[in-house]
Order: sequence, then structure tokens, then C-alpha cells
Amino acid sequence: MLANYSQTKLYLGLFLLLLTPSCTAPTESSVPSPENSWEFQPAPDQYDKKALLDLRYLNEKMAGESGFIRLSADGRDFLKGDGKPIRFWAVNSDVWHKEGQAELQDNARFLAKRGVNMVRWHGQIAAKIKDSQLTDIDEKAREKLWQYVAAMKQQGIYLTLSPYYANILKPQSNWGIPRDSSSLHGLLFFDPKLQSAYKIWLRKLLEPVNPYTGIPLKDDPAIAIIQLQNEDSLLFWTISQVKGRDLDILSGQFAQWLSKKYGSLTNASIAWEKESVKGDNFAEKLVRFYPISEMTQSQNPNSGKGKRLADQTQFYTETMRNFNGEMAQFLRKDIGAKQLINAGNWKTADPVRLNDAERYSYTTTEVIGVNRYYNGGIHQGEFSGWAIVNGDKFTNESVLFNPLDFPLNIKQVAGHPTIIPETSWVPPLGYQSEGPFLVSVFQSLTGIDGVYWFSMKEPQWQKPSSANGFMPSLGKWIINTPELLGNFPAASLMYRQGYIQTGKRVVEEKRSFEDLWQRQIPAIAETRSFDPNRDQEVTNQDSENKIVNPLAFLVGPTEVTYQNQASKNEVVNFQSYIDEKAQIIRSITGEIVWDYGKGICQLDTPKAQGVTGFLDKVKEIKLKDSVITSNNNYATVLIVSMDNKPLTNSKKILVQVGTIARSTGWQEKAISWKDKQGNSVSGLQVINYGQAPWRLINNDLTITINNPNLTQGTIVDSNGLAEGKVSLQGNIKQVSFKFPANAKYLILE
Repeated sequence: MLANYSQTKLYLGLFLLLLTPSCTAPTESSVPSPENSWEFQPAPDQYDKKALLDLRYLNEKMAGESGFIRLSADGRDFLKGDGKPIRFWAVNSDVWHKEGQAELQDNARFLAKRGVNMVRWHGQIAAKIKDSQLTDIDEKAREKLWQYVAAMKQQGIYLTLSPYYANILKPQSNWGIPRDSSSLHGLLFFDPKLQSAYKIWLRKLLEPVNPYTGIPLKDDPAIAIIQLQNEDSLLFWTISQVKGRDLDILSGQFAQWLSKKYGSLTNASIAWEKESVKGDNFAEKLVRFYPISEMTQSQNPNSGKGKRLADQTQFYTETMRNFNGEMAQFLRKDIGAKQLINAGNWKTADPVRLNDAERYSYTTTEVIGVNRYYNGGIHQGEFSGWAIVNGDKFTNESVLFNPLDFPLNIKQVAGHPTIIPETSWVPPLGYQSEGPFLVSVFQSLTGIDGVYWFSMKEPQWQKPSSANGFMPSLGKWIINTPELLGNFPAASLMYRQGYIQTGKRVVEEKRSFEDLWQRQIPAIAETRSFDPNRDQEVTNQDSENKIVNPLAFLVGPTEVTYQNQASKNEVVNFQSYIDEKAQIIRSITGEIVWDYGKGICQLDTPKAQGVTGFLDKVKEIKLKDSVITSNNNYATVLIVSMDNKPLTNSKKILVQVGTIARSTGWQEKAISWKDKQGNSVSGLQVINYGQAPWRLINNDLTITINNPNLTQGTIVDSNGLAEGKVSLQGNIKQVSFKFPANAKYLILE
């Protein structure tokens, strides 16, 4: 997703809640008003050396100073060039679109100060100028990328390069591709002409010397990961857009593949019991495909149709896998790029039956990726994919009541690190402060290696503003806001410093290739996200019959191995960790408790403690070394050591609080409506989308910490500068204080 094409990629934020618990989030939200909130109007950060909160020190002096990012011995994690482990707190930043290096350098320093050490450059390297040749590139985009690499590198921030996105690539009429298809979706995996051009694009991107660093991108260790493509798959609904002569190319390759497997097309037809598909022409060596919807259905594996569908699944998967492997070899051997490679990051038409095949196709590269957002339920409106306008309807559901929709519920692939190149808690959802808390906590627990927030469009903070610069509206795809990026410091600090344990694997699944081709139900599978502009249909609900409760993703890491023969899965006994009656999930480490009945998640470790959710349901949260007493309906609190010592003897502690932010003048009302299926929906309607500045619900919290040596509390502003004191009440065991009503950060010393 990119800022300048947000109108094209329309994530309506409509989740199919097929597997959600019976309890759902209340749709009411606390709406800021002059009486219950404060204005968030930070001054531009000048990076004053007097700042008490500046996490730049967590980064290297220069990204890549010890060499290229590489894999740990077991392949699961990232290491720096010197062999030391590294964790990435990451964002997508579109600031590279701006003119001038000053804004790029500003963005880099701003991000480093708040704990970011990875950015994703999500661009489009193909030429955009009219009548460009297929092999031309966007030289202006490359120039800006060069500048951006130099700026980020100087602040110790690594980069992930994402140079190709079929969904928004507009072909020139003289390219000759696509020939008859409605888009470029899918073509990169099999079209020789497009693949040849793609290789040339990569050469022109990676081989020339970056004048701002003096070395080519291929030789720059600040570039950590290269993504081959963004959000495309032969196993997704968009395969139906491949038509005519483009389809003939793919059908011809299928015929060759079948002839190699069976000895001849005649033998393949016999194996399929002469099962045919409309358009088959064996004489011309063209073998057509079932619609993708057929691949989401249960089939008798011993029937002719079942066998043909299995071959189609295998062919699609191996076609993508072979492309990924070929491009990885091209990058390594022909170009000499030393970066880690991520093949893709997309989903499939059926996350239960097809996702494992998709992930297997990535395994010729080092890094596994998948883009996943939390959209807070339904958002409906004319421009709801990219903007919020008056009259829009939404359901405003906190993920704390919907744990199965949590974006980090991912089955990881053994021997590969996992990244989420795009995520966010997307407005008009109001419950955003939970996002950074939960991502930090569960990224740590499950060992996911990089979660990239989407997206920044300004170097520093972004005020409530038009989605496209002129239409009366609010933008959706922004993160540099008070309750997302504003809650980065404590979240990034505890994640990058390793304050939260990574759990032992709770599910180790071993899947055979035959299971993948037959699209058998796995032991555990991810739940569905729904993109109404590219998801065409809903799969059968029989795909829900999995062996392992999908809440297991929140207990500890789950992992899959793909192999020739299936073997026994290893699964922990979840009785001690998942209580569906009480609606409570406990991590295998004992450090995390998620009560999805009340909508509360607690973190309790020696160096980091906190809670997020609907705190008025319990009022008092008692943790091992702290007590949080809240009168807020909804809040997020983190208490994090800043000197890597336990909270009980730390000499410097960061206390960070988030509530709810809305634009000034935001108004909403409760309504009910019928969805497209005729079901009744209770939610909210936007009456006034508001204006700048942001307003934040006042904090109403009292905190006690079992550390009597703390004697001073300093309120710091959004730039980390001191702006006041807080009185601490202490005794021989602890200190207590009232958190300021109109602040986000407090440093105790």
C-alpha cells in the first residue's frame, strides 16, 4: 500500500468474523470533548540534546556498520554482520516521495528517536512516463531512494526494498503486456517477457553507484531485505483476471508440466479419469484451469476432479516457487546482491486450504512475509478504502474482544524468519493505543522478526487532514498519530531490549506436499481477512474444522515444516493456557494474560509491566511489581525500565499512557443497518469527521511501583523534553503517583 495510490488499494476493513468468540466489543466509544480531553499539538522536534527520552542510542551509529544482516544458525532470527542478534521495530514511510534531503534526514532522526530501526521503501521501479519502454525504470524514484538510503543509514536504520506491486502498476500501451488480461496480476510468475523486463529493472535499481553513499545498493549492508513483489499470488482471486493470450501462456506451461509428470497429456487425462475443463485443447497443448473457487472446496482426492485439482494446486505453487528461486539466484549470482530476500507477503483465496501452499512457494528465499491489518470491524462508505467522510458507518471493535482477528496470529515456517511488511490499527477504529502494546508483546512472545507499521507520509507528526489533500475527509492510512506512533517509545524499547520472553513452540506441524496439493485441513490455520476489492468469494465454512484451537497463536510460537511425508505433529496441552469458558488466554511463558471477555491484556515481566483495554471493568490491575488503578474506560499503560534493570531496582523508568484520540469536533452516533447479506449490524455513524488538532481523552490513573529508590518524576513532552514534575508518594517499599491528565510520558528516577 502506498500513500499516492491509496485510492487504488481499497482496504474497507471488513473482517469476516467466522471464528470470533460470542462476545464482541462494544461499539460505544469515548468521544473527546473540551471537558474530557487535551489538545495534542507538539512543536516540531529540533532534537535537543536535553531530551530525556531519545532512543537513538538503541541503533547502530550507522546501519550495516558490522556487515549485512544474516540469519541465525537455525534460520529463524536475524543477526547483524558481527553475529549479534537484532530485532526490528519497523515502519513503512512514504516520506521518500518528498523533494529535498532535509525532510528525509528529519524523518530518519525522528524515527530513530522513537525506537525505529527498519523502514520499508514501498515503491514502483517500472517507468511511469508516457510511452516509456517496458525495460525503462522510474529514475526519479531511484534518485529519491538513493537519498533515502543515505538518510536512514546515518541514523542506524536499515531498509527493506519493495520495488514491484502488480495491483497498481499501469502498463504502457506499447509494452505488449498484458496481452488480454485485465491487469498485470499473476503475470510476473510465468510471463517470460515481463520476467525479462523485471530482471533489467532490478539491475538498474541495484547495480549503479548511489551517489549519496558511494556504493551500489547491492553492496550496501544498510539494505537488509529485498522483496521480490508485493501482494500477488496465483492462489488468490486475482488469478481470474488472467485471460486470452496471457492465459494461453500459463495453460501451455501447465501442459508441459503435466507431460513431464505423467509422460504425456494423454496419461494425465487418464489419471484424471478424463475430467475436463472448458477450453481444454490437448492437441494445441493448452490445459485450462478450474476457477479458483473450486480450490477452496473439499474434494474426494481419489476422484478424477480431485486429482486434477491437486495437480492444478501443485502447478500454481511450483510455478511461483520456481520464479522465486530463479529471481533469488539472479540477485545472488548475476547481480551479486548480498541482502536477504523475501519472496512475497500475500494471502490466498482460502487461508485454511491454500495458505500453506503459498508459504511453501516462498521457501526458496530466506524470509517469509505476510501483510495483515486490524481494521476494527466494518467500515462502509463511498470512499471507505482510503478516506473517512461524514455519513460513513463503522463498528469500532477493539481487537481485545476479538483475539482471533489479531494480525500476529501467524503460523511461521521452520528455518525462516517471519515479517509482517504492513500492519496498522486502521481508523475510524478508535481503539488504537492497544496496537503498539500488543504488537510488542506478541512479537516478542512468538518470535516474529519484524512488524512494519503502515504508513508515514510526513517527516514528523501528522495532523488530522484530508485523505488526498483536497477532498473534505480524514486519511486512513497514517501512523504518525498520538495513539499509534505516540505509543512507540515504551513498546519498541521493551521489544528491542528483549524484556519479554520468546516462548517455546506450542505447535510444530509437519505437512506433506501431498496434503498441500490436496488442500487438506491443517492442524492450525490463520483466520481470514477480507479485501472486498480483490476478495471475490467466501470459502466454505467447513474449512474451519481445524485440529488445534487457533487461540494457540497467542500462547506461543506455532511453526510448520513442509516435507515429503507427513509425520506426527507436536502440540502442547493447552488446558492450562486457554480457558474458553472464562475467555482467558495465558502465554506459555506466564508473562501475558489476555481476558477477551473483559477486553483486557496484561503484561507482567521483571523489566516491563502494563495493561491495555477496558480498565473500568476491573479498576485495579495488580502486577508483580506494580499496581495500576484506573478510572478510564479504556487506556493503555506501560511501565518499562530504561536501564535494563528490573523495575524493583531500576534507576530510570519510563511510564507511558495512551487513551483515545480523535480529531477536534469529531461526532458520531449509534445506528443499526443491514449488511449485504441482510444481517442486522449495530455500529456508529460519522456525523462530523472533525479537524485539527488531535484531542486525547484525559488520563485518570494512579500507579504504584515497588521501587522505593525512585524520588523524582519528570513529565516529558512528545519530543522528550522536560515540561513539569509529578509528586511521588513513597514509603520503604514503593512509590505512588497520579499520572498527569494531559501527558503521555513520565520518567521516574
